[in-house]
Amino acid sequence: MITIAIDAMGGDFGPEPIVKGCLKALKNQHFTPVLVGKKDEILPLLPKSYRDKISIVEADDVIAMGDAATDAVKRKESTIYKAVELVKKGEADGVVSAGHSGATMTLATLRLGRLKGVSRPALVTLMPTKTGRRSVVLDVGANVDSKPEHLAEFAVMGGCYAEDVLKVETPSIGLLANGEEDSKGNEVTKAAFKLLEGYKGFKGNVEGSDIFNGSCDVITCDGFVGNLVLKASEGVASTISILIKEYIKKSPIRITGALLMRKVFKLLKKEIDYAEVGGAPLIGIEGCAIVSHGKSNARAIENAIYQAIKYVDTGVNGHIETRIAHLKQKEA
Repeated sequence: MITIAIDAMGGDFGPEPIVKGCLKALKNQHFTPVLVGKKDEILPLLPKSYRDKISIVEADDVIAMGDAATDAVKRKESTIYKAVELVKKGEADGVVSAGHSGATMTLATLRLGRLKGVSRPALVTLMPTKTGRRSVVLDVGANVDSKPEHLAEFAVMGGCYAEDVLKVETPSIGLLANGEEDSKGNEVTKAAFKLLEGYKGFKGNVEGSDIFNGSCDVITCDGFVGNLVLKASEGVASTISILIKEYIKKSPIRITGALLMRKVFKLLKKEIDYAEVGGAPLIGIEGCAIVSHGKSNARAIENAIYQAIKYVDTGVNGHIETRIAHLKQKEA
């Protein structure tokens, strides 16, 4: 049975939503959860009927959002350090944390190590598209400066993730650029383009609109650009929601139409709600690490756990190593 280590103290709202999310996941999936944190705060949140199904690893130190990510390496008694160590020791298959994202990525990379052939891991996010299928965008924050070979590796890893986890047969892969023409892009993307030419599924340059129109399954970029795309998308979604509410308030006549559209709005909200995705996988490391939003509610943690279980269950890491080896042969 798959075991998932969960940082119970890392989120903005303490252990309550994390424990609730864990309980919800247990009702729907067979797995072994290990909650890492302050036992005296976690235990009262667990119904007696679940206490024999959930292990607790004591950890008093919590990496605060304002702490430097590099400090996490030295703080061996912290919740995230101990959670990652469970994976390193083989006592857990994956880790989920809504805590300090930089600390989670740093520890996962340094303590678990990279997959064979992977130069740098990448953070993945799933974006809604008009087709109903989500697109894979990476990197969205793990690497602000990337070389061409890193982008090529991200493309390969994203393709494997789409194929194995999202079950997309022969996913299309694109490089995010300022135009679709082969001549577009900066020096880094142009060099990455050459490395990916001829790779199965690679369609060349894609634009920002392709993230959402469903024309491309995997969109590749460096972490600086990817993080800007992610934050801008979240901002646009939030603003549209506010504008719709204000528009309705200005005219009572529009309320009738709004009531009819309520179901549509609910579906739209579900598509853009990070809680429905759960978290961002750090892809390219040994094991599995899911980085969740600091403001994660129980639903987000529940979905993050499902993500971790599915990631481990599909064996995507082995697929990545095989595909990366083929890419390296092509480069040579």
